[in-house]
Amino acid sequence: MKINIYYGGRGVLDDPTLYVLKEIEKVLSELRVEIQRFNIYEYKNEISTLPQTIKDVDGIILATTVEWLGIGGHMNEFLDACWLYGNKEELSRIYMMPIVMSTTYGEREGMLTLENAWEILGGIPCSGLCGYVTDKQDFEESKEYARIIEKKAEDMYRTISQRTKGLPTSNYAVKQTVLHAEQMDLTPQEREQLSQFVSDDNYVKQQKVDIKELSSMYRELMGKNSEEQLGFIEKFKSKFTPSEDFSASYLFAIDGENKPLYISVTPEGMEAEYEAHDDVDVYAKLTTKVLMDITSGRETFQRAFGVGDMTAKGNLRILRMLDTIFDFID
Repeated sequence: MKINIYYGGRGVLDDPTLYVLKEIEKVLSELRVEIQRFNIYEYKNEISTLPQTIKDVDGIILATTVEWLGIGGHMNEFLDACWLYGNKEELSRIYMMPIVMSTTYGEREGMLTLENAWEILGGIPCSGLCGYVTDKQDFEESKEYARIIEKKAEDMYRTISQRTKGLPTSNYAVKQTVLHAEQMDLTPQEREQLSQFVSDDNYVKQQKVDIKELSSMYRELMGKNSEEQLGFIEKFKSKFTPSEDFSASYLFAIDGENKPLYISVTPEGMEAEYEAHDDVDVYAKLTTKVLMDITSGRETFQRAFGVGDMTAKGNLRILRMLDTIFDFID
């Protein structure tokens, strides 16, 4: 059996959660469980890549400390990353035990937050452990508290070993009907690559610089729209299908044209013009022939990008939406 521990506290010496984790690790080690701990504060610049560590494990422990309000920023960021970049199919079979210790107030609410989050992610929550600690020394010296912690570790081991199932909850229904994880329809490999790019500040900054430089190349170029240019705009408008809660901007640099084609879409409508814009979500480059094939229904944006007939920089998910909001294939 393999269990990962994700600690979302600050790592201070008087954090009671660290003592609880030490005792739980001791029990699980005696049960021959393979344990790996990730202190999230040590990965604060690459939290988006941490969901990729939840692979080939049977269960995880989410542990944090309430010091003034809620479960804290590091654990929230980690759960956000699981929602955005985690492999939902992988998460759905993993058991999670929440541990929330408090030095102020809100340990029960914190534990409930972790349970709800894991259920909405599709995983299976185990019975958790929470407590309020005023004197760390008394807490650590109490044999009764140590037995409670030991029993919780054993309960988690039995739950995972027996693959215990729970009754259905409304969180699952909420996930299916309200929260749409399908908004980012990426493969596990694409999610992993995207999470690595997001965590790389230099990459993100360079992407913004590239888009700004490439689009600004056209600011001084002058020229009138040709009939073919106007024809492209009309074709985009005729095939536009708005998507709920989706807004984006695209800049197409077309070989042979003086100015790029700018398209902005919202749930209410779209705008299109031949003009350079600095702040866009996706910058694409292609030839007139490729764009004509796409708008005539003989090609798609995704296939053109896949075979290299169109190059693009920017948000990968927004690029993939082009074929959805502009369906040129009848």
